[in-house]
Amino acid sequence: MANAKIIEAKQQEVEAIAAKLKSSASTVVADYRGLNVAQVTELRKRLREAGIEFQVLKNSLVSRAAASVELSDLDAVLTGPTAVAFSATDVVAAAKILNDFAKKNDALKLKGGVIEGRFIDAVQVKALADLPSREGLLSMLLSVLQAPIRNFALAVKAVAEKNEASA
Repeated sequence: MANAKIIEAKQQEVEAIAAKLKSSASTVVADYRGLNVAQVTELRKRLREAGIEFQVLKNSLVSRAAASVELSDLDAVLTGPTAVAFSATDVVAAAKILNDFAKKNDALKLKGGVIEGRFIDAVQVKALADLPSREGLLSMLLSVLQAPIRNFALAVKAVAEKNEASA
């Protein structure tokens, strides 16, 4: 009976990981080998403040969960100690925080991840981390949307001033 309980517990854990993989906007897989307790605590704190769940998981469980949500490409990065960051809302946040931390701490290595249901490798995770934050992208979009209106207003003002000067 003990084996049946263990198998059931592992199955529930695989289902929970699969649900996180499926519902997360982004998932980043990293190798944390070589980080000391203080460094891991600092990393967890930064991720928690951004609303990102960070867990050390068994590769076999993550592999089974990935297979169940049709992300078997993730198996390629599931070697050695594996920590997984699940970001439910912000696609860029987990990659940005882990990449910034990896720049300061050589022991943390980005392996790859999943963005909205698609596997990405470590190079793509780093490229994603270099993107501006969601707020930065929104402000850029608003700036682009405001430019035509601003230019139209300036043109109308110039025409009005010209008409006043000639009258």
